Amino acid sequence: MKKRIVLLMTALLMLLTLAACGQAAKPDYTASTAETALNKGKDLKGKTVQFKVTGYEPASAFGYNMETGKHLNFVSSDNPKVKKGDTVTVKVNKAKSVMGSFIITYTNLKK
Repeated sequence: MKKRIVLLMTALLMLLTLAACGQAAKPDYTASTAETALNKGKDLKGKTVQFKVTGYEPASAFGYNMETGKHLNFVSSDNPKVKKGDTVTVKVNKAKSVMGSFIITYTNLKK
């Protein structure tokens, strides 16, 4: 009887662990909430942002530029290999305001 209980508990624990591993982590911000937070002066360094690419400029003055929201520009010197309409999740390295828009460097998490 004890063996059955131990086996049942072990199986249940393994099932719960596998279920938790299969879920994608929820991002900290969307494009809209990130833009609102930046406008309020919040620091998003280390936070994740998930957004739909509404514009893509591979040769902008800042490098590869994924545009979203009203004034958000996620820029990188590395090609993110995205196209307009893709949904991406990134981790913010630095955000700064330049002439009314936010220039955000990031680490790409997933497409």
